[in-house]
Amino acid sequence: MSSQFRDLIASELYCPKCARSQPVRERLLLILPDGELHEYLCRRCGTSLGERKVTGPRVAPPPGHRHPPGAGQPPRPPRGLLR
Repeated sequence: MSSQFRDLIASELYCPKCARSQPVRERLLLILPDGELHEYLCRRCGTSLGERKVTGPRVAPPPGHRHPPGAGQPPRPPRGLLR
């Protein structure tokens, strides 16, 4: 395989359920010792359309990706219970 396609990220794939090419979103499935396994999902119907394995240094998240609120922070104590 040519090195120019090594880091290819799909933006559209054919969806058999929609019967046409559709935009996809990428979801992290597994973090493996040698990389990460990602799944491509149809943005319209949610059908799984394929996977890709990322090896080597960690890849930056796609533009517009947001982490859940409070991700990576220690939990806060409940409000109103401490006096």
